[in-house]
Amino acid sequence: MFSANDLKKMDKDDLLNLLGLETRKRSADWLLPTLGAFSVGLLVGAGLGLLMAPKPGAELRDDLRDRLQGGQDSLANSDGQRRAEPVSRGV
Repeated sequence: MFSANDLKKMDKDDLLNLLGLETRKRSADWLLPTLGAFSVGLLVGAGLGLLMAPKPGAELRDDLRDRLQGGQDSLANSDGQRRAEPVSRGV
């Protein structure tokens, strides 16, 4: 059996393991690694997106703006009662 000195040397996890139990998992035990992995994935995805972009940012924004304007114009032409409003930034 165990003496009192042996029990004093054991920590909480050793005593629980001796009884066949374990400590209760806290939400931080799984939440922090999950957030860390998500953050790394987000940074890797953003980096790959910047490296694989077909055009510089200004050209890409201009192309998107032109496509949106063209889509609004085609909607306005198909419906005579509605007029297309110009696409503006910062609205």
